Parts: sequence; structure tokens; C-alpha cells
Amino acid sequence: MNSRRDRNARAALFDGIEEGGIRASSSYSSHEIDEQENDRAMDGLQDRVNLLKRLSGDIHEEVESHNLMLDRMGNDMDASRGVLSGTMDKFKMVFETKSSRRMFSLVVSFVVIFLVIYYLTR
Repeated sequence: MNSRRDRNARAALFDGIEEGGIRASSSYSSHEIDEQENDRAMDGLQDRVNLLKRLSGDIHEEVESHNLMLDRMGNDMDASRGVLSGTMDKFKMVFETKSSRRMFSLVVSFVVIFLVIYYLTR
């Protein structure tokens, strides 16, 4: 009884296969393959490929513009670093002498007083 089920299962699995090839089943005929559906599917794929191509081109342009902007920003940062190092060198010269320390403290006190008055009158 068990072997009969195995034979039936095998027959169901290999139904439609003959020696030398696959037998055409009655449920699948060559007339069911519609060329218009294939053409529509190909057109849809072509539209998708074109859309992806445009998107990748837009992404490329965006990346290029951001790279240029970052390069300019890096150059500006280098220039400001040069200015800042020059300012720090000047501050070092100011702190080297005692009289210049007094001048520095006087300038700082004027700036602080100015800021306090500015915020009070606001």
C-alpha cells in the first residue's frame, strides 16, 4: 500500500515528462503567451531604467556640487586658521612685557564695560 502511494506520487511529479523532452501540457499553450503583454512589460522596464539613469545622474551632480562646496569650505578654514594663528602670535607678544599686560587688561575691561552697558540698554 505504501509502495502504491510512492508510485502515484512519482507519477504526479513526473507527469508530462517523456523520454527526450517535456510534453506540452494541455493547460499551457503557445497561444497564451501574448506578445503585447511582453512589449508592455519591456516598455515598463525601459521606463524604470531611464528613471534610474536620470536619478543616478542627478545624484552624481549633487555629489559633485557638495564636493566643490566642501573644498571651498576647507580652503576658507585654512585661511581663517592662518589669521587666527597670527592673532595668537600678537597676543603672545602682548603678554611678554608687563606694561603691555596692563594695556591688555585695560582693553579687556573696556570691552566688558561696553558689553554690560549694551545689554542693559537693550
